[in-house]
Amino acid sequence: MENFVRVNFLGASGVVTGSKFLIETSEQNIMIDCGMFQGLKELRELNWNDLPIKVNTIDVVLLTHGHLDHVGYLPRLFKQGFKGRIIGTAPTLAIAEIILRDSAKIHEEEAEKANKEKYTKHRPALPFFTIKEAEETIKLFHVDIDNKWIHLSEHISYRFQYNGHIIGATFIELDINGKRFVFSGDIGRINDYLLNDPKRPEWADFLFIESTYGNKLHPKEDIEEVLTAIINETIHKKGNLIIPSFAVERLQTLMYILWQLYKKRKIPNIPIFIDSPMGNNVLEVFKHFSKWHKLSIEDYYAMCNHVNIVQSYSETWKTIDDRRSKIVIAGSGMVTGGRVLTYLQQLIDEPSTTVLLVGYQAEGTRGRQLQDGVHEIRFFGKYYPVKATVKNIESLSAHADQEDLINWMSTIKNIPECVYLIHGEPTTLDTFRVKIEDVYGWNVKIPKLADVEKLIV
Repeated sequence: MENFVRVNFLGASGVVTGSKFLIETSEQNIMIDCGMFQGLKELRELNWNDLPIKVNTIDVVLLTHGHLDHVGYLPRLFKQGFKGRIIGTAPTLAIAEIILRDSAKIHEEEAEKANKEKYTKHRPALPFFTIKEAEETIKLFHVDIDNKWIHLSEHISYRFQYNGHIIGATFIELDINGKRFVFSGDIGRINDYLLNDPKRPEWADFLFIESTYGNKLHPKEDIEEVLTAIINETIHKKGNLIIPSFAVERLQTLMYILWQLYKKRKIPNIPIFIDSPMGNNVLEVFKHFSKWHKLSIEDYYAMCNHVNIVQSYSETWKTIDDRRSKIVIAGSGMVTGGRVLTYLQQLIDEPSTTVLLVGYQAEGTRGRQLQDGVHEIRFFGKYYPVKATVKNIESLSAHADQEDLINWMSTIKNIPECVYLIHGEPTTLDTFRVKIEDVYGWNVKIPKLADVEKLIV
C-alpha cells in the first residue's frame, strides 16, 4: 500500500510573503511556518480569510524563524481552532513572542485611531488580532534545540539546522516514511557581521527553497564606505538620515556597523537614535542567546552605549524636534507601520532629509514606492510630497542572493525528486528555475497559492 503526503501551499507561493505550508500525513498534520501576507492590498486582504483547511486537525506548527511573514498569522490560526504545539528554537520563539505582542498592540492602536479619525471604510475597523489572542497563542510555544532529530510519531521526525538570516533562524528537515522534506526558511548570507554562516542540507527528496533574490546578485560594494559617504553628506546638508529598519537583525547590524565606523574614525560622533520598541526587546534576545551570534558581551554593551534608545512616543517627538543632524533607525523595514511613519510624515518633505532603505521592499509597500521614486506618499490617510533623497543599500540584505542559494544546495548528495520554489515574486521564481535546471538538471516546480501536491512516500 502506498503512503501519500499532501502538501498545501497556503502562502509564499508565487509571492514573497505569508509563508504557510501544511503537510498532511496519516500520522500527523504539520504546518511549516504561519506568516501573514504583506505588501499588495489583494495579498493583505487574504489575511482576513479563514484558511481553506480544517485548522483543528493540525497537530503541530514548526517555525523556521521569527519574522512576521513567518509567524504573524499564528493568532488567527489559534482563533480558527488550532490547539496544538508551536515549536521552534529558543531565540525564534523569543523573537516570535516579541513580534506577536508588538503587532497586537499596533493592530489595536491602529484600529482605535482609524475609528476615531474615520480614515477607513471599515465600520468599525477591527484589529487583525488582539493582545489577548496573542497571549493565548504564546502559551502554545514549545522550545526544541537545533541539530538534533526529534520524533513526532512512529514514522515522522524533524530537525532544526542553523541557517543565519536572523538570530534563531533554521532550515527544517522533516523525515516522513524515510523520505526527507527540506524547508529552507529564509537563508542567510556568508560572512555576516553578526551571524555565523548557514549550514547546508546533505539530502533532500523534496526541497522547498526560498527565492527572494533568486534572480539577483548582491552588489559587491563596501558597505562601510557607502554608509560613511551618506552620513557625511547628511551632516553637510545639516539634515537627518532616517533608516527604516526591520527590528530583528537589521537594526542590530546597523548599530554594530555605525559603532565600528565611529571607532575607526570614519564618521564623527553624530547622534544616533534607535526608535523601535520591538528592536530594543530583540537586543535582549541577543544578550540572552550568545551562542547564536558572533558578538561578545563586551562589544554588545559598547554598541548599545554608543546609541540613544528612544523609550516612549513622547521621546519620538523630542527626537524629531532636535535640530541637530542625526541618524534615526526606526521600525518598520518596509515602511508599512511603526515609529518610522511619524518621522517620515514630519521630515520627508524636507530636501535635507535622506531616507536609506536597507532591505527587501515587497510589492505594494511604501518602501517599494520610495525605492521606485514615487513623488508623493500616503501616511494616515493624507499625501505628503517626497522631497527627501532616497537611497538604497541592497547589500545589507539578510537574504542569500542567487549565487548563495545555488551554493547552499551544492552539498545535497542525491537528486531531489522535486524542487519547489517558494517565497519569491513571479519573474524572480522563473529566472531561478532556469538557473537550477542549468546548474543541476533537477526537476523544478513553481507552485501557486492554494496548490496542493500529492506525493508518494
